[in-house]
Amino acid sequence: MNDKRLYSPKYVREILDRYGFKFSKSLGQNFLIDGNIVRKISQEGGITKDDYVLEIGPGIGTLTEELALNAKKVVSVEIDKNLLPILDKTMSSYDNVEIVHGDILKVDINKLIDEKLNGGPVKVVANLPYYVTTPIIAKLIEEDLNIESIIVMIQKEVADRMVASASTKQYGSLTIFVNFYANPEILITVPKTVFMPRPKVDSAVVKLNIRENDHQVDKKTFFKVVRTAFNQRRKTILNSLSSRELGLDKEDVKKILDECDISQKERAENLKIEDFIKISKTLPSLDIY
Repeated sequence: MNDKRLYSPKYVREILDRYGFKFSKSLGQNFLIDGNIVRKISQEGGITKDDYVLEIGPGIGTLTEELALNAKKVVSVEIDKNLLPILDKTMSSYDNVEIVHGDILKVDINKLIDEKLNGGPVKVVANLPYYVTTPIIAKLIEEDLNIESIIVMIQKEVADRMVASASTKQYGSLTIFVNFYANPEILITVPKTVFMPRPKVDSAVVKLNIRENDHQVDKKTFFKVVRTAFNQRRKTILNSLSSRELGLDKEDVKKILDECDISQKERAENLKIEDFIKISKTLPSLDIY
């Protein structure tokens, strides 16, 4: 690389014009063009020279470049083949960067970590298209990968839901899903003005600190209970759990709630993750499941 940094809007436009690149709406492409944000993601995400980083969606390499300057090795997975020749050029001066062409939802991430990232643990950094945020995060935290943390740029509304507290309107099944596997925190908020092209909404950078799952509950049952409860979140927990999906009638649910010391009049949004764990554990003990 020369002394031009990739977050310069003028330089970004110069590169895109040189390669005749057109943004893909279907891929949700929005490139960062703000040096302060780029540096903050790396700094507040805790990227150091000891770290192996898996980046998802490098674009033209704006954030990749900053990661390369601060990490031991960066492997970036890019789905758009039209960006590969650009990345070959923009990352040519960094011998600790490797670009992999592929769809992260289809990539064998365990194999990638083993073969290219020293077996982990890795820090994942991603600027995710809004439409695939949840599927990608779900894959990363559900597949028992050797991941230490996930630092992800997502729609601010989704970030607020991830870190929401019980009894708030943002609190829901996504909150519980993320907190089941990780401790989430919002690092920075990111205005829509620092992207090219400019999206319609603001974003936020969230760090998910992955923790060992010590809940000792059947995950399938747990998430089924959570989904059922929030599908009708304005109903009382007694009525929302009395459903065909769970195969429970009101008398069954009353027994469960009494056993868990949970009021029948509570709503799903008032229950903490520990309450849903207690409910899920109680199902088999009452011979209902």
